[in-house]
Amino acid sequence: MSTLGSLAGRVALVTGAGSETGIGYSTARVLGELGARVVITSTTERIYERVDALGKLGIVAAGYVADLTDPFAVEQLRDVSLSAFGRVDILINNAGMTSLHQGSDVIGVLESLTVQAWHTGLERNLSTAFMVTRAFVGPMKERGWGRVVMIASTTGAVNSMPGHAIYATAKAAMIGLTRSLALEVASRGVTVNAVGPGWIATGSASAEEIAFGNASPLGRSGSPEEVAAVAGALCLPGMSYVTGQLIVVDGGNSIAEARAVGDR
Repeated sequence: MSTLGSLAGRVALVTGAGSETGIGYSTARVLGELGARVVITSTTERIYERVDALGKLGIVAAGYVADLTDPFAVEQLRDVSLSAFGRVDILINNAGMTSLHQGSDVIGVLESLTVQAWHTGLERNLSTAFMVTRAFVGPMKERGWGRVVMIASTTGAVNSMPGHAIYATAKAAMIGLTRSLALEVASRGVTVNAVGPGWIATGSASAEEIAFGNASPLGRSGSPEEVAAVAGALCLPGMSYVTGQLIVVDGGNSIAEARAVGDR
């Protein structure tokens, strides 16, 4: 067995895993391949298609449809997860906006944004992580072992773009949540980390976003599987001394000071 260990006997919850080309589903698959049983969520019935796909790979999985901006839905998710597997050891907070181009109401220069759009963006990307984590971290502390991974972004945490104040604020705040919680639970065997994807070629990525990825130092966008590999690794027993950190997965994009002009 690898010195990093396996996740055999563990149960993982991955939110926002409805898209077959998304980071959430890829992460659920990685965790399953490492030995975990998984619960996955989405806002639509397509989550059951993902459960079937995981099952065909030999991964034991359960799915739940929920709007995680609703506190009652979060409580129901906790009950469903415990009913299915009796515990949750690993939490991947991936629910939220998967593309900067989803939801034109939350994109625009600051003075054009409405208060409703502000609250909506924060609820989708930040409040969901807060409420789901609150629901599951207590039992992790009691058992003396747990992993929480926030799927944040490079946007807000290390860089940003004009017109994306709401998204950037929410994702940057996830890093603050990560670090504060990491200190609260460190002595109880629970680690809390964040992954910051850059330009990732999910099914929802726009042509503009793919072009931005092609302009990165590696000359391409990342894949959901590459993000999932990092998230999965953070959940392994051998990563027990890594907590409160942001791991950036962006092909070096955020460290490139000089930018190429025109086609590569």
